[in-house]
Amino acid sequence: MSRRAAIGAGPMRRRAAMLLGGVGIIAVAALVATGVALGHRTDQVAAIDGHPVTRDELIFHMRRLAPVVRNELRNEYRLPAPIDWTAKAGDKTALRRLTDRALEEIWRDKATLILAKEQGLVDSVDHADFLAELAEENERRAEAIDNGETVYGLTEFSPEEYYSHRLTELRTSLKKRLSATAGDPLWVSEEEVRRAFDADREAWSANATRYAYSKLVVPVPADAPPDYVTSLHRRVAAAGRLADAAAREPGARLTTATHDGRSPTAPNSPDRDLVAVLRTLAPGQISGPVAGTHQITFYQLDGKTIDERAALADYSRRIRQSLIDEKFTQFLQRRVDDSAIEVDTAAVDAINPEDVQQ
Repeated sequence: MSRRAAIGAGPMRRRAAMLLGGVGIIAVAALVATGVALGHRTDQVAAIDGHPVTRDELIFHMRRLAPVVRNELRNEYRLPAPIDWTAKAGDKTALRRLTDRALEEIWRDKATLILAKEQGLVDSVDHADFLAELAEENERRAEAIDNGETVYGLTEFSPEEYYSHRLTELRTSLKKRLSATAGDPLWVSEEEVRRAFDADREAWSANATRYAYSKLVVPVPADAPPDYVTSLHRRVAAAGRLADAAAREPGARLTTATHDGRSPTAPNSPDRDLVAVLRTLAPGQISGPVAGTHQITFYQLDGKTIDERAALADYSRRIRQSLIDEKFTQFLQRRVDDSAIEVDTAAVDAINPEDVQQ
């Protein structure tokens, strides 16, 4: 059997767990049987839909993913640090797991780039052209700095930084372009937004909820015993209502108020802590003790109302974007699944741990 393995597209594609010596990426014999093979570039190790993946490109991704894979191998397989890439991690070597991860990422990213090229967002999907684009961008930024111009973001990109930056921008542009009008593959209708809202109504309605509540503040005596808070909590719970508990606790102060969840709150605002407590309560329920400086506070939810129309208006944009993101992930995965993917296992196996070292 040829040492080149391939994944076929369309109805002829069938999954089989064989590649890189029988493990990792999925392979299909159909393309091999019909004579499909990798191109003639001497530096090519794989291809997706005819677009080559070079040895340098694969090593670039392996190096980029090495820190993440190292942590996973330590946690899952208890491999000692520093990682020996020749060590066994389950039924594969650590290097093979890194290679598989890099190839899987290449299929997704290359499919994104091919889609971007189809949409006119990029001219090339080749790794060499990416590096040339990186050099041009860094040169442009250096010239701007020399000319006293403002440069936003990094003054110079590393290859890893620019790769992440470029892919993020392309994904954002693709999502916007492919979801613009009805019939587009990522289009999200008002009905879909409403269904998502209804499926998680409580979460989406949080900021459109108006709470009515009672608040009981009980001073802690200077000579309070160690179990004072526990015994106070027991007495308040037994009373059943904060109004009843207030009459029995010396110095206790009972107030009532409302809080509108739509009111803006700063990250460390007391209102944010208040809502965090009230959201956990059912009407009539009393919270646990909230410790303060020389005092203990209890809250009782007296009632709540939700303005669903306001909630849907507030969150519809966020819900729509979440659905677009989900559709994009699924759309891209289908393109990968339907792609013709070829791997020269001999060329991939020739990559060794020294190649991965930074």
